[in-house]
Amino acid sequence: MMGSRGLLADKTNLAIEEEDDDRNLNYNPPAQKSLQEIQEMDKDDESLVKYKQTLLGPEAMSADPSEPNVRVTRLILLCDDTSEPIAMDLTGDLSALKETSFTLQEGAKYRLKVYFKVNRDIVSGLKYRQVTYKKGVRKNTVVCMMGSYGPRAEEQEFLCSVDEAPKGMMSRGQYVVKSCFTDDDKNIYLSWEWILNISKDGN
Repeated sequence: MMGSRGLLADKTNLAIEEEDDDRNLNYNPPAQKSLQEIQEMDKDDESLVKYKQTLLGPEAMSADPSEPNVRVTRLILLCDDTSEPIAMDLTGDLSALKETSFTLQEGAKYRLKVYFKVNRDIVSGLKYRQVTYKKGVRKNTVVCMMGSYGPRAEEQEFLCSVDEAPKGMMSRGQYVVKSCFTDDDKNIYLSWEWILNISKDGN
């Protein structure tokens, strides 16, 4: 079990790396406002009122306060070169994913599809971030900016842009992928590790 110092160090490293990512993306998060503040703003601007109704839905829900505001349920890896999509259930024991390996063919193009639910307040600047390591050496960082979402009774989804698996003989082998979902306020909604194998033929 990870001690409190180890957990704090991990969160500190994550925050530092995220700040670097934000600077590289030239992205400045907006000031956070409560759901009530947003609803009260710009009442005389009909177009803005309609936009907020679209974002928030007919009415803001009152969800269980013990639930996280954002609950990520599934991550699907879509690739034409695999017989079926690679699916990760993110509602159960995440440590099991660290023991399960997924395989992609070298150079394969793929997209990540995220399923999530926003329970109470608007989440600003939701993003998916993954860092890939091989033999302990950091190889690649991917940041997918998902945007801002209001509470919904139903699950929502987001499809990330196309990415490409490493290719070449030296790229083959096992990778450790550290994934997380955060927002503009550096809230960490979910973080976990999984194993990705890159092979010559995808088997």
